[in-house]
Amino acid sequence: MKETLLNLRWALLIMLPLVFVACSNDDEMTPPEEDPKNIVEYASDDANFSTLVEALTKAELVSTLEQDGPYTVFAPTNAAFSDAGIDVATTSKEDLQAVLLYHVLGAKVLSGDLTDNQQTYTTTASTNADGDQYSLLIERAGDNVTLNGSTMVTTANVDVTNGVIHVIDKVLSPLNVVGHAQANSNFTTLVEALAGADGDLVDVLSGAGPFTVFAPLNSAFEAIQTTVDGLTTAQLAKVLTYHVASGNTRAGDLSNPTTVATVNGEEFTINIDGSNVTITDANGGVSTIVLTDVQGTNGVIHVLDRVLIPMDL
Repeated sequence: MKETLLNLRWALLIMLPLVFVACSNDDEMTPPEEDPKNIVEYASDDANFSTLVEALTKAELVSTLEQDGPYTVFAPTNAAFSDAGIDVATTSKEDLQAVLLYHVLGAKVLSGDLTDNQQTYTTTASTNADGDQYSLLIERAGDNVTLNGSTMVTTANVDVTNGVIHVIDKVLSPLNVVGHAQANSNFTTLVEALAGADGDLVDVLSGAGPFTVFAPLNSAFEAIQTTVDGLTTAQLAKVLTYHVASGNTRAGDLSNPTTVATVNGEEFTINIDGSNVTITDANGGVSTIVLTDVQGTNGVIHVLDRVLIPMDL
């Protein structure tokens, strides 16, 4: 299973050529066009991005974003850096690189390329030590585009010679597995369960890890709501930890079949049949993995359509 099971693809727009009509009056002159700018030149010419340019310079990313690309850059304003408490002068080059590359996609993506009212995970240019690219959640609702659940695009589709810039109101940071769950409205029940179960699971899963989390959707919990309502907080913890394994196991690391040892001590089995990947739990229940490889800083999430039930409840 070398590729993500559910490819949430960008819709490619057909760009219509601009047609220029000559004036009939020879005395009328067409105003000269501004010189086209690349990403760095555009940011450098706008005082609202002086902190961003300073950060790119210290992070030694200027030459990268002057290349042909194409790139998509989510550009925080000076106010966004100030609100985030980021002082470029006292932040290391490495830390700046990790944050800034999280704002960069390796393709030109316009807001119109996004399907309305659909959540899309994309990979950014920021990676972990193994080269796994950190994921970013993008949602479009009408003219509004939101990143990771809370960061807003305030100005979209600033066209530059090597891609596109979208201005944002906050500085983005790569999320851990808990942060990704909290950012996605389809995981609100999972987040509530983690907070309500024994074992301080939110704090545990916010730790260094790495963890592989098999995350059930809200609809998965709703399907067994009566069962969930009858669990004690200790039993709920057993169910939730049955969805967590040690390590950062991505889709391409799986073989058929794969037995997964979870952190609660029990196992389940992953079976691969072409693009269909399922999990059989200890009770014989079958769940389908509907999305893979949501990469966080301390592990990876694979999304399930059903809750896994351990034997020892």
